[in-house]
Amino acid sequence: MQNITLQLPETTMRRAQRVANALQHPIEQVMADMLAAALPDVDDAPVMLQAELARMTWLSNQDLWAIARSAMSHQQQMQMRILVEFQSHRPLTPEEQTALESLREEYGRVTLRKARAYALLSLRGGHPLLSKD
Repeated sequence: MQNITLQLPETTMRRAQRVANALQHPIEQVMADMLAAALPDVDDAPVMLQAELARMTWLSNQDLWAIARSAMSHQQQMQMRILVEFQSHRPLTPEEQTALESLREEYGRVTLRKARAYALLSLRGGHPLLSKD
């Protein structure tokens, strides 16, 4: 553990104190838990995406919603479906295999970015966005 001194706005301190009181936890624990939740743990993400996922923490809600609603282009989706279909019937050519790997990487990138955007939006809103309630 390390100690740090922060200067926080009064409104932030009041909100943190309300949460600490409601949870019956020390305010230091609440603040540490909130920082841990807000700061991304991107160690499991591909190295090429770690910085991008970390920077998303500071995007506006509008930008996060744009990412959350994003998808691969229709053309990329169709190309991936076709290559997967080809792969189920015959070996892919080296060019096709390279194209499929590239599309799968892009799919993974889009999916990770969307997941991070939804997580941040949920955290900022104080309730899970994807709940069935």
